[in-house]
Amino acid sequence: MIETEEKNEGQEKSLNFIEQKIEQDLAEGKNGGRVQTRFPPEPNGYLHIGHAKAIALDFGVAEKYNGVCNLRLDDTNPQKEDIEYVKAIEKDIEWLGFKWGKVLYASDYFQQLWDFAVELIKRGKAYVDEQTAEEIAKQKGTPTTPGQNSPFRDRPVEESLALFNEMNSGKMEPGKMVLRAKIDMASDNMHFRDPIIYRVLNIPHWRTGNKWNAYPMYDFTHGQCDYWEGVTHSLCTLEFVSHRPLYDLFVDWAKECAGDDKPLDDNRPRQTEFNKLNLTHILLSKRNLLMLVNEKVVSGWDDPRMPTISAFRRRGYSPEGIKAFIDKIGYTKFDALNQMSLFESAIRDDLNKRAQRVSAVVNPVKLVITNFPEDKTEVYTAINNPENEADGTHEIEFSRELWIERDDFMEDAPKKFFRLGPGKEVRLKNSYIIRCPETDFCKKDEEGNIVEIYAELIPETKTGEANCNMKIKGKTIHWVSCKHCLEAEVRNYDRLWMVENPRDEVANYSKQQGKDRIDIEDMRHFINPDSLEVKKAYVEKYCAEFKPLDYLQFQRVGYYTPDYDSTPDHLVFNKTVGLKDTWKVTSN
Repeated sequence: MIETEEKNEGQEKSLNFIEQKIEQDLAEGKNGGRVQTRFPPEPNGYLHIGHAKAIALDFGVAEKYNGVCNLRLDDTNPQKEDIEYVKAIEKDIEWLGFKWGKVLYASDYFQQLWDFAVELIKRGKAYVDEQTAEEIAKQKGTPTTPGQNSPFRDRPVEESLALFNEMNSGKMEPGKMVLRAKIDMASDNMHFRDPIIYRVLNIPHWRTGNKWNAYPMYDFTHGQCDYWEGVTHSLCTLEFVSHRPLYDLFVDWAKECAGDDKPLDDNRPRQTEFNKLNLTHILLSKRNLLMLVNEKVVSGWDDPRMPTISAFRRRGYSPEGIKAFIDKIGYTKFDALNQMSLFESAIRDDLNKRAQRVSAVVNPVKLVITNFPEDKTEVYTAINNPENEADGTHEIEFSRELWIERDDFMEDAPKKFFRLGPGKEVRLKNSYIIRCPETDFCKKDEEGNIVEIYAELIPETKTGEANCNMKIKGKTIHWVSCKHCLEAEVRNYDRLWMVENPRDEVANYSKQQGKDRIDIEDMRHFINPDSLEVKKAYVEKYCAEFKPLDYLQFQRVGYYTPDYDSTPDHLVFNKTVGLKDTWKVTSN
């Protein structure tokens, strides 16, 4: 029996290709049988759902194989980075349920990287180039034609050393000089054609102050930091496949310069690439997300319409649901566009297990039970979560006047409308069956809008009593007592983008306008003007006991969470996701 259970468990979840590779490395004794990874975001914005996939992998495999994952901030571009983003990154990782070994920074290695660059110059493997960026780009050639050597490629070592020091003096104009690695201008790999490894910025760094004015490039920083740090498996997305030979070469050079006598094949970081997480109706570029924030298209990085982890948290998505979705789509070597409906299905499945059930009416109209005494109140017991008995129960009051959903009543109801209407019967959840009269069934205002609906309860049909099993065609509808409920603001969120693939659609539109880069006006052309609907709703008093990030199900409506703006005097709830998938119906 035990063997069968273990076999079934193994069949339910097989190893992905990265885990297979790690297990092979461990079996071969590479890196001393260690597993060490790192998550290396640049602190130039808030993390988005794409980063969540990398986080789950980097931290997940380290945890699975008794290793360690460090958080290493790639802070090599101080003009775009800020401590605010560092704090947000740490908070997001912790919220997702992961723990890092150390918090490190690329800037921790600035001196080591500088010394390494100096050593490369001395060994004739790097030189200072005075050409413009345009001239360097032109001389690089194309994938089918070799590049041309820079006129500065063979300048004397002493001259390059002196100029390299001048690059960091703070007196050199940015763009006037760069340091390039001397590799092969005829290589089939464009990254080998003497890549730039240092440039001048003359910008104080938020951690190192004015010590550095020349900063290393990402390709020159990443591999060496992995090597010096002891990383065994460097996991990154597919766009870095072509960078891998350069990554390995710089690690080889770092080993040579350090005089490391360990066999490098068994003691080196191994870069492995996996597919990004792409979702329909979402744009994940941090540059464009920052533009949405700065132009106030959204209220901030954590606006619940944004694809950031902080926005998903505020909207009420659970970390368990996010990780379940990532686990479902898996890790492959091929990029794909995943449907938003699949993501929301994973969130919905998880929230169904943990959300507290409450009554809330988000599109209210008054229902008067004409044969129920005005001064009478009945108290019913409501189950908090049918999926978890330990969540207990709470009480809800019933009275003569109730709020119900406007959509639960139809004046000219067709035969297949099984909710309330003239001559129709429904059950009020946890309460009575009620019947709407054939005539004099409602009150209207001067504009013809229904403001009150009238019905009578059938006394012997009260829920829980022995003779309450009267059969009717009508459905069960929810309600809240007018005397005992609380007014609330409900924020219903829809997709921010009207097109399935905004990344390509916006880029193509921008090109058609003759622009080199996407601007806010290009994006506005595709933004959904109805992405946020704010409504006045009524909720049962129990809802006031919940705090932001608690998970609620407004019964028959959807999943919600209290917003950070919510106060005891002004309750605010964000819609997380509906009870049913609407993407198949409404997606373009």
